[in-house]
Amino acid sequence: MRLVVTEQGEGPPVVLLHGLFGAGQNFGTVQKALAAEGFRVLALDLRNHGDSPHGAEMGYAAMAGDVAETLRAEGAWPAAIIGHSMGGKVAMALALAEPEGVSRLLVADIAPVAYPAPQFTAYLHAMRALDLPPGLTRRQADAALAPAVPSAPLRAFLLQNLSFDQDPPRWRIGLENIAGGLGDIGGWPDLPGRYEGPTLVLAGEASDYIQPEHWPVFQRLFPAARLSSIKAGHWLHAENPQAFLASVRRFLQP
Repeated sequence: MRLVVTEQGEGPPVVLLHGLFGAGQNFGTVQKALAAEGFRVLALDLRNHGDSPHGAEMGYAAMAGDVAETLRAEGAWPAAIIGHSMGGKVAMALALAEPEGVSRLLVADIAPVAYPAPQFTAYLHAMRALDLPPGLTRRQADAALAPAVPSAPLRAFLLQNLSFDQDPPRWRIGLENIAGGLGDIGGWPDLPGRYEGPTLVLAGEASDYIQPEHWPVFQRLFPAARLSSIKAGHWLHAENPQAFLASVRRFLQP
């Protein structure tokens, strides 16, 4: 599957892969900064997200294949790959499957392990249950989601996926495909191979996504991996963009 790409800058290619319910635009600040510093920065919308095509399969091998196909078509192969959360799992799957296409790997606040997904199930249920009548406003949609999603910033993040360009509004992401693939998204497949290139695992200090027991798994699959952290929660590039950028800059240096 060819994915939708937003591109800025010229120079060595750097690829940004977003998390669940996100899109390439979530990395806008990071993309703009890196592009100004001499990198060709490609932010991808993963399948069933953003403006990319929809498909029933949500396994990481398939999503990594999408990224490889897209980057080859864009002439951005090999590239430094940066992935957050679900996008970090896609990045790891790509590095294991086609290591020659990944010059460097940065995994943001996720591990190559299975996670329970009760909160994401609740978000999906609320989004699928949202009534979309003609004339619905963003404020009304926000109010309707509030009982299931109390956090206003999180509701705003989810509602980025609701298009008001037509009446009635419609979800632009593949909600049904995401719901059907939630087990794959929360899980981690038993992938062969190892990636021996430079690897940074960047954790949010206030996040519990990366635990000490995960590190042996990283070391087995990514023997050159090193661990660092910044003051942030799980959405570290949004919560502390300057610290995130500083870590990325250091990592991208030869």
